[in-house]
Amino acid sequence: MTVRSISTHPVHLGLGAKAITLPPMDGAAEWYQDYEARTASDGIEGRLVTQFTFDAPWTMWEMHPAGDEVVLCTAGRMTLHQEHPDGTVTTLELGPGDYAINPPGVWHTADVDGTATALFITAGMGTQNRVR
Repeated sequence: MTVRSISTHPVHLGLGAKAITLPPMDGAAEWYQDYEARTASDGIEGRLVTQFTFDAPWTMWEMHPAGDEVVLCTAGRMTLHQEHPDGTVTTLELGPGDYAINPPGVWHTADVDGTATALFITAGMGTQNRVR
């Protein structure tokens, strides 16, 4: 067993209760495309586990059509904005230990005051992004 940091080496939770260490994440669109290709056989049941630290508002909205995403704030404070398919907007304040769920089809983005770190458990297949 090798020790790795979740902030650089995400984990894929796949079928058969498998946990697979992924190549280092560089944040590029190609990394995500490669991830989808590598894990396609798990379909919508696969989950991507990542951790990011933010010191500025997100510049993008994202949406995961294949399933729920858990956002767990582990340090700092963040404001999660959710835009639901019916047009309503929900704003959620998260602090250390707090989590929220982004349902499938809900566009979401976040603001941070200072620095915040969050762990994400994402149904990543088919993720879409748009400029904020």
